[in-house]
Amino acid sequence: MSEDDAIWEGSEETYNDPEEKKVIFGALDSFYQYAKVAHFNITHLRRQSFYTLPRAHWELLAAPPFSYLDTLIQVDDAIDKNAELAMAIFQSGLQSFGISSQPKGVNSEGEKDPDDWRGSATSNDLEKARSTLRQFYRDWSEDGSVEREACYGPIIRAIQEEQANRSQGKSQLTSMRVLVPGAGLGRLVFELCALGFHTEGNEISYHQLLASSYVLNRCPERKFHTLFPWAHTFSNHQNRTNHLRSCQIPDVHPGTELPGDNLAGDMSMSASDFLCLYGNESQQDAFDVVATVFFLDTAPNLIHYLEAVRNCLKSGGLLVNFGPLLWHFENNSSGPHGRERTSSEEEGSNQGRLIAANGFNLTGNLGIADPGSFELTDDEVVALVEKLGFHIEKHEIGIAAPYIQDTNSMLQNTYRASHWVARKR
Repeated sequence: MSEDDAIWEGSEETYNDPEEKKVIFGALDSFYQYAKVAHFNITHLRRQSFYTLPRAHWELLAAPPFSYLDTLIQVDDAIDKNAELAMAIFQSGLQSFGISSQPKGVNSEGEKDPDDWRGSATSNDLEKARSTLRQFYRDWSEDGSVEREACYGPIIRAIQEEQANRSQGKSQLTSMRVLVPGAGLGRLVFELCALGFHTEGNEISYHQLLASSYVLNRCPERKFHTLFPWAHTFSNHQNRTNHLRSCQIPDVHPGTELPGDNLAGDMSMSASDFLCLYGNESQQDAFDVVATVFFLDTAPNLIHYLEAVRNCLKSGGLLVNFGPLLWHFENNSSGPHGRERTSSEEEGSNQGRLIAANGFNLTGNLGIADPGSFELTDDEVVALVEKLGFHIEKHEIGIAAPYIQDTNSMLQNTYRASHWVARKR
């Protein structure tokens, strides 16, 4: 993908919406502030705590073999390396939206520059920036290949099998359009595109969109950045070598890895609420396959998700799923989900607004923010899929699926994921 393609579909319309602009600014500012916040929370506060110990204790820990103060210096260095990636994402985002890195601030009349992104990040934004950086370990490092094979492998094989079946008796492989909702950092979109599938990723998180846009479009070369994925926490490390273990990202360079002889499929990304865009008539019967990985459990109302999938899938198309059921809204009170309340809602209006990737103004359709939620077991999810116009062709349960897991950690958490393939009747 060229630099001209770096801005995702629908971003101009989205940026012109005041509420969405606030969210974009929060994401940009969180990457900008990553280094300052990480240094403060991870090392500065620990130094303060360290020097409140009895003098004999901190002198013991400051000397070998512990050298605790030297460890904090090493962690600071690791944060600085991570910050190089955070700043690259930030600069890429500014370029995508045509935003100045030096806003004007306040004019002579005391009015704030509407494009001043500084200070926009909330504590939630800052945490998302940190977790997004760690996710590069899973999606764009050689060390993350085991995790990717566990969850992306079954998806890719199911889609390739479907293409082979559709291509029987034909001189060439049948062209197929694939949608990847909750595309995250875009690795599955990239892999499918490299295999020749016309692939569209969809993502609602601007942290993920900014990061994926950078790695897919603007990262200069393979292994350009050094990432320290475990530097943010001091718990459950066997030794400091593992605590400060790094990886190189990206493990492949999308710009050079995608075939230049038309063997690769088309790649696109949409910035929108999945329900608002793909439940729309404009997307009816648009895709041959919808591939969901660690996505369905982000639904407050799974029926809405499945209805949107059914709408955008062609007759006979496949829904290929892999993931656990960590229902994201299980502990939320009832009400709007997936975004903060807007000023209009606080004034009592029940009309929400989101801008979809095609620029539609979807007044009255809150998408994922619609009220109401429920949680099902895996067998109930499969039964619901059948009830909503699909036929389950394959179902496996208990597949080991680690998620951003430090394999050397003293704490190991691994999902026992479900994988199934459903065909639209």
